[in-house]
Amino acid sequence: MSQHPPIDILVSEVGPRDGLQSIDPIMSLAAKCAWIDAEFAAGVREIEVGSFVPAKLLPQLADTAAIVAHARSHAGLTVAVLVPNAKGAAAAIAAGAHKLTLPLSASETHSLKNLRRTQAQVLDEVRDIAAMVKALPPGERPHFEGSVSTAFGCTLEGVVTTAKVVELAEALMAAGVDEVGLSDTTGYANPAQVRDLVRAVHAAIGATHLTGLHLHNTRGLGLANVMAGLDVGITTFDSSLGGLGGCPFAPGASGNIVTEDLVFMLEAMGLDTGIDLERLLAVRDILRGALPTEPLYGFTPDAGLPLGFMPRVQPPR
Repeated sequence: MSQHPPIDILVSEVGPRDGLQSIDPIMSLAAKCAWIDAEFAAGVREIEVGSFVPAKLLPQLADTAAIVAHARSHAGLTVAVLVPNAKGAAAAIAAGAHKLTLPLSASETHSLKNLRRTQAQVLDEVRDIAAMVKALPPGERPHFEGSVSTAFGCTLEGVVTTAKVVELAEALMAAGVDEVGLSDTTGYANPAQVRDLVRAVHAAIGATHLTGLHLHNTRGLGLANVMAGLDVGITTFDSSLGGLGGCPFAPGASGNIVTEDLVFMLEAMGLDTGIDLERLLAVRDILRGALPTEPLYGFTPDAGLPLGFMPRVQPPR
């Protein structure tokens, strides 16, 4: 992949995976490719384009291999996918994905609902995937992230303890992941909790091994939680265009952070994302055309950009 100029914060677009898996309509392959093309043109540097899960479970994502192939045509774009197990990871590697994320739920009940595996069984899958990645030539190895989902609370079990999240983060690192992420799958997190949990995990595995958060806006705290993450050194945040998405296996877990609002906040604060906000806002037209029955969210798209607003760095046009 070619190199971009340095940025301050990486905004990782997860709409083509997390957004589409949570809705009934199936977006066409052409529309998905157009979405990815437009976001890349706007300066987005990482996109989670799909998930290698059985088509009968998530028919919305059945064309992920084709999407990966298309997305790889964009030099400089990190093509990320979610994988539920070693079989999915093998398919992702064969397709050429640059980044694999496997979710390990801090809630055993959610793990069984989401992956049909216990935490111990998921860790076995992690070890198998790590071995698979390590067997590849160094220049062909995808980045392997283990994401602790329901890290801030679970709609099925309730409270998730810090000790449990730290235990699983350490177990993921020991099993061979390159990095651990934390996911507020259910939208339970608050800013104080974000700061405390990130600090605890940093203390256990090192700050360089936890740089990203996947936050939801279910209760309106998404951007406040981003601010808390910034306070403790987080440099990557997941978000979804138009706020599409949630988790189909966590009741009530709606509402990814809106990419447009996240980029506006960061740029207004003087943090460079490398994203052209006007171009990003125009990408919504693709979603409106392809998913006419789905609501799109976002305060920035509704209110528009403030008079005189200038991003910290103007991306090349």
